[in-house]
Amino acid sequence: MLPQEIIRTKRDGKTLRAEDITRFAAGIADNSISEGQIAAFAMAVFFNGMSRDECVALTCAMRDSGLVMDWQKAGIDKPVLDKHSTGGVGDNVSLMLGPMVAAAGGAVPMISGRGLGHTGGTLDKFESIPGYQAIPDQQTFTRVVKDVGCAIIGQTAALAPADQRFYATRDVTATVESVPLITASILSKKLAEGLDSLVMDVKCGNGAFASDEKFARELATSLVEVANGAGVRTSAILTDMNEPLASAAGNAVEVVNAVRFLTGEARDSRLEDVTLQLVAEMLVLGGLVQNEQAGLAKAREVLDSGAAAQVFGRMVSALNGPNNFVENYVNYLPLAPVIIPILAQKSGIISTIDARGIGLAVIGLGGGRTRADQNIDHAVGFVDLKPVGAIVQAGEPIAFVHARKVDDASIAAQALKKMYSIEEGAEQPAPRPIIIARIGEK
Repeated sequence: MLPQEIIRTKRDGKTLRAEDITRFAAGIADNSISEGQIAAFAMAVFFNGMSRDECVALTCAMRDSGLVMDWQKAGIDKPVLDKHSTGGVGDNVSLMLGPMVAAAGGAVPMISGRGLGHTGGTLDKFESIPGYQAIPDQQTFTRVVKDVGCAIIGQTAALAPADQRFYATRDVTATVESVPLITASILSKKLAEGLDSLVMDVKCGNGAFASDEKFARELATSLVEVANGAGVRTSAILTDMNEPLASAAGNAVEVVNAVRFLTGEARDSRLEDVTLQLVAEMLVLGGLVQNEQAGLAKAREVLDSGAAAQVFGRMVSALNGPNNFVENYVNYLPLAPVIIPILAQKSGIISTIDARGIGLAVIGLGGGRTRADQNIDHAVGFVDLKPVGAIVQAGEPIAFVHARKVDDASIAAQALKKMYSIEEGAEQPAPRPIIIARIGEK
C-alpha cells in the first residue's frame, strides 16, 4: 500500500494491516517517507487512535528499524531486566534501582534519557560525574553489562532510528499527547534492549507528565498490553508525583542523594518505598524470586549489605568515571558556588507542594534545557526539600538552593516559596500512598 493510502486508511478511522505499518515505519527510518507524510500519519493516529494490535505492530516495526540487542550471544545467561519511568521531579530511582537489581542477580542494560520539560533526566545526572561515558560504543556497553551486571547509558543512533525521526516530527506538530504513539515510542527503544521483562513506573500528579490519574491509568494499561503483546513480560506501577520524590532536585545534587541512599547515609522515605517496590516487581517478573514479599526482602538485603553500592561504584568505574567515586563523591561532583537557605514565611504544616514548579525552577537556575542543544549546569538545584506533612517554624529552612550567582539564587528562592503551601494551625494531612496501583497483563 502506498504511504498516502496508509495515511488515508487511518484518517478514515479504519484498521491498518501489520505489514503496512511495518512498511511505513521502515520508510521513516530510511527517509523514503517525507516529513509531511509522517506528520499526517501522526495526526490521523492522534484523532483516531490505534487498536492494541496496531500499536504492537508499530512498536515492533520501530524496534526492528535498528539494532536489537542479543544478550545470549554476548554470553549473558541472567534474566535481562529494565525499568522505565515516565518522569518526575526528584526521580532518581534508576540510579539506585539498576545496581540493586544487578546485585540481586539480574542484568540491567538501561537506556535512559535526558531531561524532558520540567522533569529531570537520568543521563544528565550521570553526566555530573567526571569522565562518565554516557553514550559508549556497543562493545563497551555489552562488556559493562556482562562484567558488572548493570550499565546505565543514553540512546545511540543504532537503537530504534525510526522512533527518533518520528518523535522529532511529533514534537513540532502537536501530536505528542497520543497514548498509542507515546506507547510505541517508549517501548520501541526499551524492547530494542533485548529484554526478558520490563516494569513501567507511570507517574501521576502535579509533577508528572500525566497529571490526571485517568490518563495515567490509560497510558499504563496501554504500555503493559502492548509490551506483553510484543513478547516481553511487563507490568506497571502507578506512583504518586504530587511532590518531589527525593529531597533533592537537580543533577549533581540528585547523584549525591542516590549515593547516600545506597550507602545508607540517608534515605528519603517515599523514595525508599517506591524504589524497593519497583525492584521487587522486577525480580518477580524476571523469575529471580517467587513473590513480592521475597522480592522486597531481597531488595532490602542487597541495599543494606552494601552490595548495590558496590555495583554502582563498579559501573561508574567501568564507564570511565572515578574508581573510588562512591567513597569520595564529594571530591568529584561539581558544587555550586552559591548556597543559601530558603526560609518558611510562616509557621505551620506543609499541606501541598507544586512539584512541577520546582522542576521549572531548576531549569531557571540552568539545570535543565529550554532547547535541545543547550548545555546545562550540573551543579545547581535544590536540596533538603521539606516534604508534605512536615511541621515548620517561621524562618526555618524549607530547602537550600545551589546556584551559580547570588541573583539566580534569590530568584529561585522566591519561586520555590510560592511552590509551598503552609497552613497555620492545621492538622497533619494523612500521608498519600506512594503506590497508587499495580497494572498487570489481563
